[in-house]
Amino acid sequence: MSLTGTGSFDWDLESGEVSLDAAALALLDFDPAEFGGTVSGLQPRVSSEEIVRITFAVTEAITSGADCYGVYFRVRRRDGALHLDHARGRILRDKDGRPVRAVGVIRPASGDGEELAAVDPREERRQGIALMVQGTTDALSRAVTVDDVVAVLSGASGLDRFAADGLVLGLVEGDQLKLIALVGQTMQALDELKLHKVDASLPLAQAVTDRQPRFMTTLPAVARTFTRLGPYIEEMKLDSAAFMPLVAQDRAIGGLALFYRGRKEFTDADRNLCIGLSGIVAQSLQRAMLFDEERDLAKSLQATMLPRDLPEVTDAEVAVRYHAAWGGRDVGGDFYDVIALPRGRIGVVVGDVQGHDTHAAAIMGQLRIALRAFAGEGHSPATVLSRASRFLAELDTDRFATCTYGQFDPATGIVRAVRAGHLPPLVRHVDGQVGVPRVRGGLPLGLATEFGMEDYPEVRLDLVPGETLVLCTDGLVEDSALDLDTGIENLAEVLRAGPEPAEELADHLSRALWKRWGGSDDVALLVLRRRPDPGTPQEPRIHRYVHQADPEGLADTRAALREHLASWGLGAVADDVEMAAGELLVNALVHTEGGAILTLEVLSGPPCRVRLWVKDRSSTRPRRRSPGETATSGRGLLMVEAIASGWGIEPRGEGKAVWCDFVVPDG
Repeated sequence: MSLTGTGSFDWDLESGEVSLDAAALALLDFDPAEFGGTVSGLQPRVSSEEIVRITFAVTEAITSGADCYGVYFRVRRRDGALHLDHARGRILRDKDGRPVRAVGVIRPASGDGEELAAVDPREERRQGIALMVQGTTDALSRAVTVDDVVAVLSGASGLDRFAADGLVLGLVEGDQLKLIALVGQTMQALDELKLHKVDASLPLAQAVTDRQPRFMTTLPAVARTFTRLGPYIEEMKLDSAAFMPLVAQDRAIGGLALFYRGRKEFTDADRNLCIGLSGIVAQSLQRAMLFDEERDLAKSLQATMLPRDLPEVTDAEVAVRYHAAWGGRDVGGDFYDVIALPRGRIGVVVGDVQGHDTHAAAIMGQLRIALRAFAGEGHSPATVLSRASRFLAELDTDRFATCTYGQFDPATGIVRAVRAGHLPPLVRHVDGQVGVPRVRGGLPLGLATEFGMEDYPEVRLDLVPGETLVLCTDGLVEDSALDLDTGIENLAEVLRAGPEPAEELADHLSRALWKRWGGSDDVALLVLRRRPDPGTPQEPRIHRYVHQADPEGLADTRAALREHLASWGLGAVADDVEMAAGELLVNALVHTEGGAILTLEVLSGPPCRVRLWVKDRSSTRPRRRSPGETATSGRGLLMVEAIASGWGIEPRGEGKAVWCDFVVPDG
């Protein structure tokens, strides 16, 4: 085979697969069928120390952010001759900057490799071992959880760090050894042994039991001693293995097994290396297990401070989510609550106590109970937050809290909202548009009392059937690279595209945003949806809220009316309904404060009629006037009276509703 050509390679850093062209296979003295398709598959021609050198060069380039790397490595051809080759590669990254592939060329080294070729093989081996230990230590030093440790060992370069063909990692749970990682092309065959007793029936369990490593160079012969392992050794076609206990603080916490093909011996250096690497893995696992235990305890503590059950709400859906930050073990101060109130109403609250520690969690628990008590006494939302601020100020703490609280009446759809230094709520309307209501805010709880500013302006929001209110803490919208306004815009965009049901929408928002930011902060999320009111197939119904500040709202509403009447087969009255809706909506938006709620429904009769309702917040009744010929206004009700078969005005709580009927012509 020629030793003068240049070959190319393509290394998938996610799957670990390596592709070599014909020239590269010739340089490495491989027949196409011989090469295993991974970096560790080079071992028949490239020693484990050289593989570590290659892997370390790539890892170092990735860690440093470099685009290119170069590395010399020795190749022992099938005739025993030793040659020096050079690989030059480029790291390819995806749109998020994550390394996904390494591509490049392999060529025979010329004079520029003579100095490296002259290095003492023993020194070369020591350097390879040092690189292997350094690479494994660096990778595991960033592992926080047990899952992180498993990811390091089972990732694309996990086997390459150990120059092995297979890896098995097990943890001791009581008197059982639970296998939590099976890495390698054939290791899944051991899946049936994922949970077995810590005894002498299997070599890894035996190594854990007596805390002694075992190096076996004739695995087929081992099968006669460990009969349970026999069928798997034959199926996986393995030649040798190292079984090592993972010992930390004088306690065996698990075991690590490394499997090899083609290796017939373990030198003293090989044994020391395996033992040293297993010690590094053991220390990382012990640290990760302690972190997971503390984190589970913190999450349990957090869960006990949040409400277990939510009250049933007539004609509404409520979904809540709490996500603890991935990066820390402490409990946060984020909270939510849904409070049953008199006359079928509910209170909804989302808040965040300053800090991210157990002290913040303790204050959160007390504050949530206080908010629930003040709300249950029947106070207005502004009074609830004012009393909560005073309560927090009187605690022996210097912490403050932000909060948004609303009282929701499912019968009317009215939400009375107040805000204490917190994010504003978002509302998704029935047409899919998302608005950020202008809920004037006061100072955070605690600070408001300290500065003598306990007044919280109350804002009324109207949820029509099918609309959704979203409250959340800043972990859902904030990222170090984004300002708050951009984060809220992102939330609005994701909310606009989300599913309708509250539970599904809560999951959608969590997946799309909290995980997008990497889960670096806690999140409390509350989704309140007023159930749609479509009427019946015989008497369908629609509702829309028209905002006073939305210049396109009138046009969109008229278009929606025409579309629905056509779909119901009642297009004959569309012109009259559209004209009446325009006149009534203009009256409501011009002469009252706030928006208007429009309802269109079919009354099957006989005769079949279409009824239009326009509700607003003013109790002042409109008057039918007789404008002069030159007057530019005052003809609205006259027009409605002229085109409708009947009309009227009804008081509705704090406002009124104007209605008009249109008889559908026969046929």
